[in-house]
Amino acid sequence: MEVEHWSRGSCDGAGRGLARLRDRASDFFESMSVAELARDVHRHLWVSDWLRIANEYWTFAETARADGLLEIAREAYLCSLTAFEVSRSLACRGDLAGIDLGRKIDSITSRFEREFGGAIERVKIDCHDQGTAGFFLAASRHAPPAPAIICIGDEEISFRSMLSRLLPASLRRNVSLLLIDASNSRVPRTSKPEHLLQCWLDYLEARPDVDPRRIAIYGEGVGASHASRLARSDRRIAAAVCDGGLLTSVMRRASVRWMTGFAEASHEGTATNSLLPSRRIPCPLLVVVGSRSMVREQDALELQAGYRQAGADCSIVVPNRIPYPLGEVENFVAVDDFIFEWFDSKLGTARRLDPVVYL
Repeated sequence: MEVEHWSRGSCDGAGRGLARLRDRASDFFESMSVAELARDVHRHLWVSDWLRIANEYWTFAETARADGLLEIAREAYLCSLTAFEVSRSLACRGDLAGIDLGRKIDSITSRFEREFGGAIERVKIDCHDQGTAGFFLAASRHAPPAPAIICIGDEEISFRSMLSRLLPASLRRNVSLLLIDASNSRVPRTSKPEHLLQCWLDYLEARPDVDPRRIAIYGEGVGASHASRLARSDRRIAAAVCDGGLLTSVMRRASVRWMTGFAEASHEGTATNSLLPSRRIPCPLLVVVGSRSMVREQDALELQAGYRQAGADCSIVVPNRIPYPLGEVENFVAVDDFIFEWFDSKLGTARRLDPVVYL
Protein backbone atom coordinates (compact mmCIF):
# COMPACT_ATOMS: atom_id res chain seq x y z
CA MET A 1 0.00 0.00 0.00
CA GLU A 2 1.63 3.24 -1.15
CA VAL A 3 1.73 6.22 1.21
CA GLU A 4 0.16 8.40 -1.49
CA HIS A 5 -2.96 6.21 -1.29
CA TRP A 6 -3.51 6.53 2.44
CA SER A 7 -7.01 7.91 2.17
CA ARG A 8 -9.76 8.02 -0.42
CA GLY A 9 -11.96 10.24 1.73
CA SER A 10 -12.14 13.93 2.46
CA CYS A 11 -9.18 14.13 4.85
CA ASP A 12 -6.99 17.06 3.80
CA GLY A 13 -3.86 15.69 5.40
CA ALA A 14 -3.78 11.93 5.02
CA GLY A 15 -3.08 10.67 1.53
CA ARG A 16 -0.46 13.22 0.52
CA GLY A 17 2.60 11.76 2.23
CA LEU A 18 5.22 13.54 4.24
CA ALA A 19 7.10 15.00 1.27
CA ARG A 20 3.93 16.46 -0.18
CA LEU A 21 2.84 17.89 3.15
CA ARG A 22 6.24 19.52 3.69
CA ASP A 23 6.04 21.04 0.20
CA ARG A 24 2.56 22.29 1.04
CA ALA A 25 3.78 23.87 4.29
CA SER A 26 6.75 25.51 2.58
CA ASP A 27 4.54 26.92 -0.18
CA PHE A 28 2.16 28.22 2.49
CA PHE A 29 4.96 30.17 4.18
CA GLU A 30 6.27 31.53 0.87
CA SER A 31 2.85 32.78 -0.21
CA MET A 32 1.94 34.24 3.17
CA SER A 33 0.60 37.78 3.14
CA VAL A 34 2.33 40.04 5.67
CA ALA A 35 -0.79 42.20 5.89
CA GLU A 36 -2.96 39.19 6.69
CA LEU A 37 -0.43 37.81 9.16
CA ALA A 38 -0.73 41.04 11.12
CA ARG A 39 -4.49 40.58 11.45
CA ASP A 40 -5.57 38.30 14.29
CA VAL A 41 -8.55 36.94 12.39
CA HIS A 42 -6.39 35.60 9.53
CA ARG A 43 -3.68 34.26 11.82
CA HIS A 44 -6.23 32.47 14.01
CA LEU A 45 -7.77 30.92 10.90
CA TRP A 46 -4.38 29.65 9.72
CA VAL A 47 -3.59 28.23 13.16
CA SER A 48 -6.96 26.45 13.22
CA ASP A 49 -6.50 25.05 9.71
CA TRP A 50 -3.08 23.57 10.47
CA LEU A 51 -4.29 22.18 13.79
CA ARG A 52 -7.14 20.48 11.94
CA ILE A 53 -4.70 18.97 9.45
CA ALA A 54 -2.42 17.82 12.29
CA ASN A 55 -5.30 16.17 14.13
CA GLU A 56 -6.50 14.46 10.95
CA TYR A 57 -3.05 12.95 10.47
CA TRP A 58 -3.00 11.99 14.14
CA THR A 59 -6.33 10.19 13.88
CA PHE A 60 -5.30 8.41 10.70
CA ALA A 61 -1.98 7.35 12.27
CA GLU A 62 -3.76 5.93 15.30
CA THR A 63 -6.11 3.94 13.04
CA ALA A 64 -3.26 2.65 10.87
CA ARG A 65 -1.28 1.63 13.97
CA ALA A 66 -4.28 -0.27 15.35
CA ASP A 67 -4.60 -2.08 11.99
CA GLY A 68 -0.91 -3.07 12.07
CA LEU A 69 0.08 -0.73 9.20
CA LEU A 70 3.13 0.52 11.07
CA GLU A 71 5.04 2.14 8.20
CA ILE A 72 1.97 4.13 7.18
CA ALA A 73 1.31 5.07 10.81
CA ARG A 74 4.92 6.18 11.24
CA GLU A 75 4.79 8.58 8.30
CA ALA A 76 1.36 9.86 9.30
CA TYR A 77 2.66 10.68 12.78
CA LEU A 78 5.53 12.63 11.18
CA CYS A 79 3.01 14.54 9.07
CA SER A 80 1.12 15.34 12.26
CA LEU A 81 4.30 16.64 13.88
CA THR A 82 5.00 18.91 10.91
CA ALA A 83 1.48 20.34 10.88
CA PHE A 84 1.56 20.92 14.64
CA GLU A 85 4.84 22.79 14.23
CA VAL A 86 3.35 25.03 11.52
CA SER A 87 0.56 25.90 13.95
CA ARG A 88 3.02 26.59 16.73
CA SER A 89 5.16 28.83 14.51
CA LEU A 90 2.11 30.97 13.67
CA ALA A 91 0.65 31.10 17.15
CA CYS A 92 1.02 33.81 19.76
CA ARG A 93 0.57 33.46 23.49
CA GLY A 94 -2.97 32.31 24.16
CA ASP A 95 -3.67 31.04 20.62
CA LEU A 96 -3.07 27.43 21.65
CA ALA A 97 -4.70 27.63 25.07
CA GLY A 98 -6.16 24.26 25.99
CA ILE A 99 -4.18 22.44 23.28
CA ASP A 100 -1.38 20.37 24.79
CA LEU A 101 1.01 20.06 21.85
CA GLY A 102 3.72 18.84 24.20
CA ARG A 103 1.60 15.85 25.20
CA LYS A 104 0.98 14.90 21.57
CA ILE A 105 4.68 15.22 20.69
CA ASP A 106 5.62 13.12 23.72
CA SER A 107 3.04 10.52 22.70
CA ILE A 108 4.48 10.29 19.18
CA THR A 109 7.99 10.02 20.60
CA SER A 110 6.86 7.16 22.83
CA ARG A 111 5.25 5.42 19.84
CA PHE A 112 8.54 5.63 17.92
CA GLU A 113 10.47 4.29 20.90
CA ARG A 114 8.20 1.27 21.44
CA GLU A 115 6.61 0.34 18.15
CA PHE A 116 8.53 1.48 15.08
CA GLY A 117 11.61 -0.70 15.01
CA GLY A 118 13.64 1.35 17.46
CA ALA A 119 13.41 4.47 15.30
CA ILE A 120 14.00 6.51 18.46
CA GLU A 121 16.18 5.33 21.31
CA ARG A 122 16.22 7.17 24.65
CA VAL A 123 19.83 7.17 25.85
CA LYS A 124 21.54 8.20 29.07
CA ILE A 125 25.22 8.75 29.78
CA ASP A 126 27.34 9.76 32.74
CA CYS A 127 29.24 12.99 32.22
CA HIS A 128 31.48 14.35 34.98
CA ASP A 129 29.72 12.10 37.50
CA GLN A 130 26.30 13.42 36.50
CA GLY A 131 23.61 11.81 34.37
CA THR A 132 22.37 13.41 31.15
CA ALA A 133 19.86 12.12 28.59
CA GLY A 134 19.02 12.48 24.92
CA PHE A 135 17.29 10.81 21.98
CA PHE A 136 19.15 8.84 19.31
CA LEU A 137 17.40 8.57 15.93
CA ALA A 138 19.13 5.81 13.95
CA ALA A 139 19.60 6.17 10.20
CA SER A 140 19.04 2.44 9.71
CA ARG A 141 19.31 -0.75 11.71
CA HIS A 142 20.52 -2.81 8.74
CA ALA A 143 23.14 -0.64 7.00
CA PRO A 144 26.84 0.19 7.30
CA PRO A 145 27.87 2.79 9.91
CA ALA A 146 26.25 6.11 9.01
CA PRO A 147 27.07 9.78 9.66
CA ALA A 148 25.60 11.27 12.85
CA ILE A 149 24.65 14.80 13.90
CA ILE A 150 24.61 16.06 17.49
CA CYS A 151 21.66 18.49 17.79
CA ILE A 152 21.51 20.90 20.72
CA GLY A 153 19.18 23.78 21.55
CA ASP A 154 18.82 25.91 24.67
CA GLU A 155 16.28 27.13 27.18
CA GLU A 156 14.74 29.59 24.71
CA ILE A 157 14.15 27.05 21.92
CA SER A 158 11.81 24.25 22.95
CA PHE A 159 13.39 20.82 22.78
CA ARG A 160 10.01 19.45 21.70
CA SER A 161 9.93 22.00 18.88
CA MET A 162 13.39 20.96 17.67
CA LEU A 163 12.40 17.29 17.85
CA SER A 164 9.12 17.81 15.98
CA ARG A 165 10.94 19.70 13.20
CA LEU A 166 14.06 17.59 12.79
CA LEU A 167 12.49 14.13 13.06
CA PRO A 168 10.33 14.58 9.91
CA ALA A 169 13.12 16.47 8.09
CA SER A 170 15.57 13.60 8.62
CA LEU A 171 13.26 10.86 7.32
CA ARG A 172 14.87 8.71 4.62
CA ARG A 173 18.20 10.49 4.90
CA ASN A 174 21.25 8.35 5.59
CA VAL A 175 22.13 10.15 8.80
CA SER A 176 21.54 9.49 12.49
CA LEU A 177 20.55 12.25 14.91
CA LEU A 178 21.41 12.65 18.58
CA LEU A 179 19.11 15.27 20.13
CA ILE A 180 20.15 16.66 23.50
CA ASP A 181 17.79 18.54 25.77
CA ALA A 182 20.30 20.99 27.21
CA SER A 183 17.70 22.74 29.37
CA ASN A 184 17.13 19.56 31.39
CA SER A 185 20.76 18.52 31.68
CA ARG A 186 21.88 17.82 35.24
CA VAL A 187 25.52 18.54 34.43
CA PRO A 188 26.61 21.40 36.74
CA ARG A 189 26.50 24.83 35.12
CA THR A 190 30.08 25.33 36.33
CA SER A 191 31.08 22.85 33.61
CA LYS A 192 31.68 24.25 30.15
CA PRO A 193 28.97 23.20 27.65
CA GLU A 194 31.58 21.76 25.31
CA HIS A 195 32.59 19.29 28.03
CA LEU A 196 29.05 17.87 28.00
CA LEU A 197 29.11 17.71 24.20
CA GLN A 198 32.47 15.93 24.25
CA CYS A 199 30.91 13.24 26.44
CA TRP A 200 28.20 12.76 23.83
CA LEU A 201 30.84 12.76 21.10
CA ASP A 202 32.63 9.93 22.95
CA TYR A 203 29.30 8.08 23.14
CA LEU A 204 28.72 8.34 19.38
CA GLU A 205 32.25 7.24 18.57
CA ALA A 206 31.67 4.04 20.54
CA ARG A 207 28.44 3.13 18.70
CA PRO A 208 28.98 0.50 15.98
CA ASP A 209 26.25 2.06 13.79
CA VAL A 210 27.97 5.47 13.65
CA ASP A 211 30.86 6.37 11.33
CA PRO A 212 33.29 8.13 13.72
CA ARG A 213 34.87 10.06 10.84
CA ARG A 214 31.55 11.70 9.96
CA ILE A 215 30.12 13.18 13.15
CA ALA A 216 28.73 16.71 12.88
CA ILE A 217 27.08 19.18 15.24
CA TYR A 218 24.05 21.44 14.90
CA GLY A 219 23.15 24.14 17.42
CA GLU A 220 20.13 26.44 17.77
CA GLY A 221 19.95 29.58 19.90
CA VAL A 222 22.72 29.59 22.48
CA GLY A 223 23.34 26.02 21.35
CA ALA A 224 24.81 27.51 18.14
CA SER A 225 27.53 29.12 20.26
CA HIS A 226 28.16 25.84 22.13
CA ALA A 227 28.45 24.08 18.76
CA SER A 228 31.09 26.59 17.64
CA ARG A 229 33.21 26.00 20.71
CA LEU A 230 33.10 22.24 20.32
CA ALA A 231 33.91 22.40 16.60
CA ARG A 232 36.84 24.72 17.30
CA SER A 233 38.29 22.64 20.13
CA ASP A 234 37.62 19.06 18.97
CA ARG A 235 38.83 17.95 15.55
CA ARG A 236 36.56 14.92 15.62
CA ILE A 237 33.75 17.20 14.40
CA ALA A 238 33.50 16.89 10.61
CA ALA A 239 30.98 19.73 9.99
CA ALA A 240 29.15 22.30 12.09
CA VAL A 241 26.00 24.40 11.83
CA CYS A 242 26.80 27.06 14.40
CA ASP A 243 27.36 30.78 14.99
CA GLY A 244 31.02 30.70 13.92
CA GLY A 245 32.02 32.15 17.29
CA LEU A 246 30.31 35.47 16.54
CA LEU A 247 27.99 35.54 19.55
CA THR A 248 30.92 35.18 21.95
CA SER A 249 32.75 38.01 20.16
CA VAL A 250 29.71 40.28 20.24
CA MET A 251 29.09 39.63 23.95
CA ARG A 252 32.75 40.17 24.80
CA ARG A 253 32.85 43.46 22.91
CA ALA A 254 29.60 44.66 24.51
CA SER A 255 30.93 43.75 27.97
CA VAL A 256 34.15 45.72 27.43
CA ARG A 257 32.21 48.75 26.18
CA TRP A 258 29.90 48.59 29.22
CA MET A 259 32.78 48.35 31.71
CA THR A 260 35.14 50.88 30.12
CA GLY A 261 32.94 53.12 28.00
CA PHE A 262 35.28 52.54 25.03
CA ALA A 263 35.23 50.20 22.08
CA GLU A 264 37.63 47.29 22.28
CA ALA A 265 40.77 47.86 20.21
CA SER A 266 42.00 44.28 20.40
CA HIS A 267 41.46 41.26 22.60
CA GLU A 268 42.74 37.72 22.75
CA GLY A 269 40.40 35.60 20.63
CA THR A 270 39.18 38.49 18.47
CA ALA A 271 40.84 40.19 15.54
CA THR A 272 41.48 43.93 15.90
CA ASN A 273 38.47 46.06 14.91
CA SER A 274 36.60 42.96 13.81
CA LEU A 275 34.13 40.45 15.16
CA LEU A 276 36.09 37.65 13.50
CA PRO A 277 37.48 35.12 16.00
CA SER A 278 41.23 34.71 15.65
CA ARG A 279 40.90 30.92 16.06
CA ARG A 280 39.05 29.53 13.08
CA ILE A 281 36.85 26.46 13.16
CA PRO A 282 38.83 23.81 11.25
CA CYS A 283 35.85 21.93 9.77
CA PRO A 284 33.27 23.18 7.21
CA LEU A 285 30.69 25.40 8.89
CA LEU A 286 27.28 26.85 8.07
CA VAL A 287 25.81 29.92 9.76
CA VAL A 288 22.01 30.28 9.69
CA VAL A 289 21.34 34.00 9.99
CA GLY A 290 18.67 35.08 12.47
CA SER A 291 17.17 33.59 15.62
CA ARG A 292 18.68 30.15 15.13
CA SER A 293 22.20 31.50 15.62
CA MET A 294 21.40 35.03 16.89
CA VAL A 295 23.78 36.30 14.18
CA ARG A 296 23.09 39.28 11.90
CA GLU A 297 23.48 38.92 8.14
CA GLN A 298 26.25 41.53 7.89
CA ASP A 299 28.29 39.87 10.63
CA ALA A 300 27.86 36.48 8.96
CA LEU A 301 29.02 37.86 5.61
CA GLU A 302 32.07 39.39 7.30
CA LEU A 303 32.81 36.04 8.92
CA GLN A 304 32.51 34.26 5.58
CA ALA A 305 34.81 36.76 3.85
CA GLY A 306 37.47 36.13 6.49
CA TYR A 307 37.17 32.36 6.10
CA ARG A 308 37.27 32.52 2.31
CA GLN A 309 40.36 34.74 2.43
CA ALA A 310 42.03 32.01 4.49
CA GLY A 311 40.86 29.33 2.05
CA ALA A 312 38.48 27.80 4.61
CA ASP A 313 34.95 26.45 4.11
CA CYS A 314 32.18 28.72 5.43
CA SER A 315 28.63 28.92 4.06
CA ILE A 316 25.69 31.15 4.99
CA VAL A 317 21.95 30.70 4.67
CA VAL A 318 19.61 33.68 5.12
CA PRO A 319 16.04 32.47 5.85
CA ASN A 320 13.04 34.36 4.57
CA ARG A 321 11.73 35.71 7.87
CA ILE A 322 8.34 37.42 7.70
CA PRO A 323 7.99 40.19 10.29
CA TYR A 324 4.68 41.24 11.84
CA PRO A 325 3.73 43.29 14.93
CA LEU A 326 4.00 40.33 17.35
CA GLY A 327 7.25 38.87 16.02
CA GLU A 328 8.29 37.06 12.87
CA VAL A 329 7.57 33.80 11.05
CA GLU A 330 10.20 31.66 9.36
CA ASN A 331 9.76 29.02 6.69
CA PHE A 332 11.27 26.38 8.96
CA VAL A 333 10.60 23.61 6.42
CA ALA A 334 12.83 25.21 3.77
CA VAL A 335 15.53 26.03 6.34
CA ASP A 336 15.60 22.54 7.85
CA ASP A 337 15.68 20.91 4.41
CA PHE A 338 18.57 23.14 3.36
CA ILE A 339 20.51 22.35 6.54
CA PHE A 340 20.20 18.61 5.92
CA GLU A 341 21.19 19.07 2.27
CA TRP A 342 24.26 20.96 3.48
CA PHE A 343 25.12 18.14 5.89
CA ASP A 344 24.66 15.66 3.03
CA SER A 345 27.13 17.63 0.93
CA LYS A 346 29.74 17.64 3.71
CA LEU A 347 29.22 14.16 5.16
CA GLY A 348 28.17 12.22 2.06
CA THR A 349 28.17 12.44 -1.71
CA ALA A 350 25.44 15.02 -2.32
CA ARG A 351 25.86 17.95 -4.67
CA ARG A 352 27.89 21.00 -3.70
CA LEU A 353 25.79 23.96 -2.52
CA ASP A 354 26.31 27.67 -3.07
CA PRO A 355 28.27 29.39 -0.25
CA VAL A 356 25.54 32.03 0.35
CA VAL A 357 21.88 31.10 0.03
CA TYR A 358 18.79 33.26 0.53
CA LEU A 359 15.63 31.25 1.17
